[in-house]
Amino acid sequence: MANDLEAQVKQLEAQLKALQEGQPKDQLSMIVFSGDLDKVLAAFIIATGARAMDMEVKMFFTFWATPVLRAKNKKGGKKDFMSSMLGCMLPKGSTQTKLSKLNMCGMGTNMLKSVMKKKNVASLESLIETAGELGVEIAICQMSMDLMGFKKDEMIDYPYLSYVGVGTYLSDAQESKIQLFI
Repeated sequence: MANDLEAQVKQLEAQLKALQEGQPKDQLSMIVFSGDLDKVLAAFIIATGARAMDMEVKMFFTFWATPVLRAKNKKGGKKDFMSSMLGCMLPKGSTQTKLSKLNMCGMGTNMLKSVMKKKNVASLESLIETAGELGVEIAICQMSMDLMGFKKDEMIDYPYLSYVGVGTYLSDAQESKIQLFI
């Protein structure tokens, strides 16, 4: 009887351990798909807020969000015609992002930046820097880089930057308590 009870307790302990190991981490995984100023601002505000709450944060930049991470003063080297054209048409870095609505040829974007400055709201550039200081991980979609003809040499200097495929994002999302698409 005592052996049966002891065996059942060990079995329950093993099941509990397996359940605990399968639980998602205190982690936020975010797909940043849009390169619009308001949406990228929201992504970094959420990311830095989550890090301040001691959550691990992993941002996956893909398609139209990828140009936001281009460094303004870096060149990507020699490119083919289509890659060069895309590079010219897409924003180069966070300072060239525009609002998704009410941009009005840049007037709306400038108004928002002015109001943010007056109200001491951190700029996108400042939020990116803060995210790096807090340890927010940024992964750039390698396929988006290839499609748009971007080179690693033209991306920003960021302490936790990597280039990955969608499988890495899916694995991170599977382990996370929170997943967002912005």
